[in-house]
Amino acid sequence: MPTIALMSEQKQRMIAGELYMADDPELQEDALRAKAVMHELNTLHPAEKARRNALVAELLGEVGEGSTVLPPFHCDYGQYISMGSGCFVNHGAVMLDVARITIGDAVLIGPNVQLLTPPHPLDPAVRREGWEGGAPIDIEDNVWIGGGAIVLPGVRIGENAVVGAGAVVTKDVPRNAVVVGNPARVVRIVEG
Repeated sequence: MPTIALMSEQKQRMIAGELYMADDPELQEDALRAKAVMHELNTLHPAEKARRNALVAELLGEVGEGSTVLPPFHCDYGQYISMGSGCFVNHGAVMLDVARITIGDAVLIGPNVQLLTPPHPLDPAVRREGWEGGAPIDIEDNVWIGGGAIVLPGVRIGENAVVGAGAVVTKDVPRNAVVVGNPARVVRIVEG
């Protein structure tokens, strides 16, 4: 990753979690690079597992040993996503990484899960001008996120937590909690 002094002002703002303009040429170049890798990943023959793993490693900032990402997979930049070892990401995942997405070890992510770091400004005038923002998502070790769940910006999901299928996670999830619904709420604590 280039040093901060060599980055455009808008990229520096994005990485710092400040409002930024996504049409910045450097950000557009980064997004195009990610789209090219995703295109190859998402059109690869299913038998080409070694190439799939190599493309995932090229796309993401960090991928731990034994982790699997099944296509189709979509992200903004890829380089701001780090994934620990032994993770499994099922088909159709969307990880919008204008802010950091950190995924711990042994995390299971069901089909069509969305990890969304960009909260657009609530002020319509600011939004109309094209300003965007981002807040990180942190998923600790041994989490299971059920199919179709959506995790919103700025959320931390604690170790061993389970997010039920279709849940919309709007706030932090305690460790060992099972959350369901929209908005997601704790329905039980599992000690293991």
